[in-house]
Amino acid sequence: MTASNKKAFREGFRDGIPIGLGYLAVAFSLGITARASGLNWLQAFIASATSYASAGEYAGFTVIGSGGSYIEMALMILVANCRYMLMSAALSQRLAADMPYYHRFLMATHVTDELFGINIARPGKIVPAYDYAAFLASGPAWAVGTAVGVIAGNVLPDRIVSALSVALFGMFIAIIVPPAKKNRVIAALVLVSFALSFACGKVPYVRDLSSGIRIIILTVVIASAAAILFPVKDEEKEGESGA
Repeated sequence: MTASNKKAFREGFRDGIPIGLGYLAVAFSLGITARASGLNWLQAFIASATSYASAGEYAGFTVIGSGGSYIEMALMILVANCRYMLMSAALSQRLAADMPYYHRFLMATHVTDELFGINIARPGKIVPAYDYAAFLASGPAWAVGTAVGVIAGNVLPDRIVSALSVALFGMFIAIIVPPAKKNRVIAALVLVSFALSFACGKVPYVRDLSSGIRIIILTVVIASAAAILFPVKDEEKEGESGA
């Protein structure tokens, strides 16, 4: 390993430690959900060790808990994880043209919001050593946190488990509130989503659909309408990429 790669590795590991600590807390709540859906700690550990997507895993665990079909689960996870395709496309523009294919493949297996953020924030081309180190410092915490959440859910009283399960919803709120405060369109879309989600639970025929299918339909319809009615201007995209 060259001196520059060693330096990048140290920096990546340093930047990945606080991300890993955050993953432990969030994954613990995810483990509570996994336990409520009937998974044991090993199954939850494997799920998180092979999938670094909180929304996608939560969707999958929810479908498992409700006894949904494989097709429903596949659609739910696809919709929940679509943003990673956009992140991967953005990251690919920052890779060296002669980067070996195996580096591209390995880096694509662990794209997360946080790792995307620290990679895209570094000036110049993305260095694989930095990305791998950041993942090594944070990725295992995600799987361990999920397993610990399941174990704790089996030991703690039901009241405490019920209270801890609310923490995952707090994470989702923390994700949508900051952008909603900055952008009125996003704030309006959040409110519309809440209203339509409530309405779909009351409307005849629609309410008879499973919750997973309702979420898929609402996500596709609302996201498509927002993209058509409120397209992001090129200047805004450039500003976000440079942030």
